[in-house]
Amino acid sequence: MPSPLPPIDIQLMRLPNGEGLPVPAYATAHAAGMDVVSAEEIILNPGDRHPVATGFALAIPEGYEIQVRPRSGLALKHGITLPNAPGTIDADIHDTPLSWVNTANAG
Repeated sequence: MPSPLPPIDIQLMRLPNGEGLPVPAYATAHAAGMDVVSAEEIILNPGDRHPVATGFALAIPEGYEIQVRPRSGLALKHGITLPNAPGTIDADIHDTPLSWVNTANAG
């Protein structure tokens, strides 16, 4: 079923650390949100926090925001989540890393 809402133009600019990465995309036909991959390979040990680069910058229209949520499997299987989920990226922010935390117990 097509959306009753008009399309929103969001401009995406690939950054040097995002070369070759897929752009945000819906993983399935009924997905409510798009998947974003990390622009860097890191190991996030229990208790660690790390801002993860996305490899792109966005031009979000005024009056809109992008909400960032962890995939449920990251938290359930690995204890990795966003400490402020959902994270908000406002229209006046164009390139922001996403801060992740590993809440799993060490040992």
